[in-house]
Amino acid sequence: MRPANQLQHPQPTRRQFLQAGAVSLLGMGMNHVQQLKAETVVANSPAQRVIFIFLSGGLGQHDSFDLKPHAPDDIRGEFKPIATKTPGLQICEHMPKLAACSDKWSLVRSLTHPYNEHSEGHLVMLTGRTPLPTGFNGSAPKKSDHPAIAAIAGQVTQPRNNLPPAIVLPEKMIHRTGRVIPGQFAGALGPNRDPYFLDCCQFNPDSYGAWPEYGFHHARGAENPQNFAFTAPSLSLPEGLTATRFRGRVDLLSEIEHQQRELERLAESKSLDRFQELAIGMLADGKLRGAFDLQNADAKQLDRYGRHVFGWSLFLAKQLIEVGVNLVQVNLGNNESWDTHGNAFPNLKNFLLPPMDQSVSALLNDLDESGLLESTLVVMCGEFGRTPKISHLASHYALPGRDHWGAVQSVLLAGGGVQGGRVIGSSDKDGAFPKDDPQKPENLAATIYQALGLPRTAAWHDPLQRPTALYHGDPITGLT
Repeated sequence: MRPANQLQHPQPTRRQFLQAGAVSLLGMGMNHVQQLKAETVVANSPAQRVIFIFLSGGLGQHDSFDLKPHAPDDIRGEFKPIATKTPGLQICEHMPKLAACSDKWSLVRSLTHPYNEHSEGHLVMLTGRTPLPTGFNGSAPKKSDHPAIAAIAGQVTQPRNNLPPAIVLPEKMIHRTGRVIPGQFAGALGPNRDPYFLDCCQFNPDSYGAWPEYGFHHARGAENPQNFAFTAPSLSLPEGLTATRFRGRVDLLSEIEHQQRELERLAESKSLDRFQELAIGMLADGKLRGAFDLQNADAKQLDRYGRHVFGWSLFLAKQLIEVGVNLVQVNLGNNESWDTHGNAFPNLKNFLLPPMDQSVSALLNDLDESGLLESTLVVMCGEFGRTPKISHLASHYALPGRDHWGAVQSVLLAGGGVQGGRVIGSSDKDGAFPKDDPQKPENLAATIYQALGLPRTAAWHDPLQRPTALYHGDPITGLT
């Protein structure tokens, strides 16, 4: 349960009034000025953090972390294994940077669940709950869905400063058809408990992967949308906002207040207020501005992570962890980018594995050099793996790929006490099912909750204050 908070609402300074004026002109009411300073909390939990990297679409285990070089051609695929820094551990040839730092990460090669459909897979992996909720609808999130791990972390972990305890970036997961994917929201936790989505990208149904450098289309190859953009939020006042101009804007407050009341009448007031307070709190804390500043970030670091959406997203995640966010979920790949039904091998080789290899290895090395890796658990998975057998599933793909496969996938874990170079569990000779030490989504969620310092007795509470236990499985053993 959330520790008790000591609330302080001091009188805002003139500087904070100026900040609030800028916020109000963005549609946020002046009634929140008294909340410009964050809550002061009693710090009594371990300083633990999580970066949860999600590969929407489903990364093929055979083509990444669990190659089967001795299997028949129609199973092993085109990629060859390469040695890593860890003796005896091999991974795909197109991930050389991760191979070079394998002493910092370990693998679970036996995570399993029973679902082969995207929405079901997203739901169980993002929430850590294998049974589907009553009335589950794969076409739309519902209030009865299990809450996302990110939403739970946002409720039950203690905020450290003006930032939300949990943030999801760079965008919500939306299919090219406009279908919003279930599993990423608060669900039964309540409508005002969705994770804080840091929307850095505008949804585009034609973009996939790590644009602009690695933008592609599953069927057509290299391709970027014409209007792509990655924008970290600005936490500074608009340029040229002088006292005179501010006084002019104050004259508009009555109209803004009226518009705000209308918005509040139409929207769910609790949810609206919560995100307004978070946004204003971030504006009020000058120390946080650098965490979002890509334009003035160190050029060598940006080159190291990669000047593409994967690199920018993980660079921001590291910055946010450093300034006190407890959990950052990073969706690496919009539009189910990792859904390699066809053209799997050229798309993985040319557009997906290189930027992932670059940005994830940069994150691990940067966390290590910054002294944060030991206290930051990094998890990378998708909603499922891919079929052992390669197939040609659709006529619009020139080359074959692999279908959905929930029975087994590989998960990368690093930091937070995880010892590098370990492999937990294994798949069978064809990479189809766990051979030993099977792990469920509940075990992965428990590993995340443990890294956040949450006790086995912790619970989340629905809008009627009914408690539900966080832990529905044991943390994965053998990692530490």
